[in-house]
Amino acid sequence: MVFNELNSVEHFIVHRLSGVNLNSGEVREPAAGYGPTWEYVAPENLEREPNEVLLVEELKAALVRLNPEIAAQPELADEVIYKLRAIILGVRTDGLVKANEEFHRWLVGDRTMPFGEHNRHVPVRLIDFDDVSANRYMVTNQFRVRKQETKIPDVVLFINGLPVVVGEAKTAIRSSISWLDGATEIHEVYENAVAELFVPNILSFATEGKQLYYGGVRCPLEHWAPWRMENDPDAIARQIGLGEVGNELSDLLKPERLLDILRNFSLFSSGKGGRRIKVIPRFQQYEGANKIVERVKEGRLKKGLIWHFQGSGKSFLMVFAAQKLRRDPALKSPTVMVLVDRTDLDTQITGIFDAADVSNVVSTEKIEEVRRLLERDTRKIIVSMIHKFQGAPANLNTRENIVVLVDEAHRTQEEIGRAHV
Repeated sequence: MVFNELNSVEHFIVHRLSGVNLNSGEVREPAAGYGPTWEYVAPENLEREPNEVLLVEELKAALVRLNPEIAAQPELADEVIYKLRAIILGVRTDGLVKANEEFHRWLVGDRTMPFGEHNRHVPVRLIDFDDVSANRYMVTNQFRVRKQETKIPDVVLFINGLPVVVGEAKTAIRSSISWLDGATEIHEVYENAVAELFVPNILSFATEGKQLYYGGVRCPLEHWAPWRMENDPDAIARQIGLGEVGNELSDLLKPERLLDILRNFSLFSSGKGGRRIKVIPRFQQYEGANKIVERVKEGRLKKGLIWHFQGSGKSFLMVFAAQKLRRDPALKSPTVMVLVDRTDLDTQITGIFDAADVSNVVSTEKIEEVRRLLERDTRKIIVSMIHKFQGAPANLNTRENIVVLVDEAHRTQEEIGRAHV
């Protein structure tokens, strides 16, 4: 495909997501997996002021639709929007990651307002995670934002009027242009000049039509990652191209996928010096954690093995998996045991859970603690060393929903791994 100013990667993305051909005005069914979910709205047709990053009328309609208390008194929607605007306006003093973290709490329904009877606090829903069809998904291009400077990101995706994805599409009219040019513009220019746009952000992406990379807010460019990329260099070479980028984009930006990443795979962790960072999953972490959850819920096979190469993020995979297992109502508040075989790994994995503020995590020092927790039917994430089970009696707890994740399993499972849990 030949690209020029009228036939760009940006237009390809809009066409892929919404079925709208911006060159001809033709509308057809979007790529498989989307159906009519992403609706294209031209930037001039969005009801907003240039300095407003929220689509306020869309957000109000969602608040009324998803919250019975607000439906009974629609004016209450203005109080929620006031709170959300305060977080967005505070990004210049609080910093982008902190503002994104607070907005994330609202997005996943962790914030309440006194809208119930006798001013009882009730959760406020901005997004419906149970019935994804109850949300409205919109995509636009050339979205002009006027803040400290005026910037125009190529592609912005909205869920219920909230800008949750920003994309930069560079058209490779020169061989030197790459996805990195778009990622640099997002990371170094947009996140500073129009930081307000990124406060509700789930992720951002960049492509030049050959490769697709994505990252979270303030993610260093070296940590941006491809989605569904092969390990075989020859396979990578064969797959580079617009068709594969379209497939990856369709998979990554599927509404169900985005909502899953938002709810179950977005962590805020304390880095060096206490600086907050946002962590979203690489493809292998996302797939691995979901395979674990699926295997446990299916219940037919009671074991599984995930092979990771060094540096591929197995510690965060275990955090993502443990967190999603604990949240799944079908598993009825399971106990998740994370077992390691070295003291340094125990310290490392416990530190990751603690830094990410994952709730209901307990680290054990002695076998007596492990036995006591299991005998008392503790429903938490328990981090322990596998050697502490040597000599432990069988059947400490026979409940079905105890899930055991073993780190470096190849070093222990032939001998110690048959321990009784």
